Amino acid sequence: MAKDKNSNRLISQNKKAYHDYFIHETFQVGIELAGTEVKSLRQGKCNLKDSFIRIENREAFIKNMHISSYEQGNIFNKDPLRDRRLLLHKYEINKLIGATTRDGFTIVPLKIYFKGSLVKLDIALAKGKKLYDKRHDIAKKDMQREAQKEFKVRNLIS
Repeated sequence: MAKDKNSNRLISQNKKAYHDYFIHETFQVGIELAGTEVKSLRQGKCNLKDSFIRIENREAFIKNMHISSYEQGNIFNKDPLRDRRLLLHKYEINKLIGATTRDGFTIVPLKIYFKGSLVKLDIALAKGKKLYDKRHDIAKKDMQREAQKEFKVRNLIS
């Protein structure tokens, strides 16, 4: 059975980003990896929780993304927390630079996944939430959860 080139297989997701930031615009980018890192990603060994993105010398880098060492990689393994270059077009980098310097946005990684045989990363322009925004979101989720629970109970009785 041949794999579909458009099939996406999620490796890791940064749920904390959705809790801490308002997401305004997302970008799908490539990421420059070593061979053993790709093999480790195929095993699902990646953590985006504390990672962030910086732009240095007109190049974007993801920092602090943890990709565990590949067991059979021995001398070919790279540092798990090394900086990895992101593959973006110049106009996308210019847009990110403008948004971060002028508008006060930050760039956060959202999820990493396989698209066919390629590793892709979704990044977003985001603004930080205040404490009261986070409380409002939690209250909203609680209300939705209660409504869903009540709906299930009504359907079971009927």
